[in-house]
Amino acid sequence: MGLEIFWSELAKLKLEEIYQYYRLKVNKKVAKKIVNGIVDQTIDLDKKPEIGQIESSLEDKVREFRYLVYSNYKIIYYINKKSGLIIIANVFDTRQNPGKIKESY
Repeated sequence: MGLEIFWSELAKLKLEEIYQYYRLKVNKKVAKKIVNGIVDQTIDLDKKPEIGQIESSLEDKVREFRYLVYSNYKIIYYINKKSGLIIIANVFDTRQNPGKIKESY
């Protein structure tokens, strides 16, 4: 049995915020392209779940958080082998203060 990719509520909320921001600041086409790019970056995670680097700012957490990068965004995830899930926990804009990444965990 392979792993299944699951998007947390926080990660889905972040995608929606990113979409709305770019829709208002630029246009729908750009907003869609960015959000689709973020989602597309995670497509093969079920085949290579450990491809992402370990997120060093979250190493003190119980879970081993990893990340993928798309443009200015870190796609933070962890693997739950017991439940067979790869959980996309957050989509973090790297232009923010890096310390803010810990606020969600």
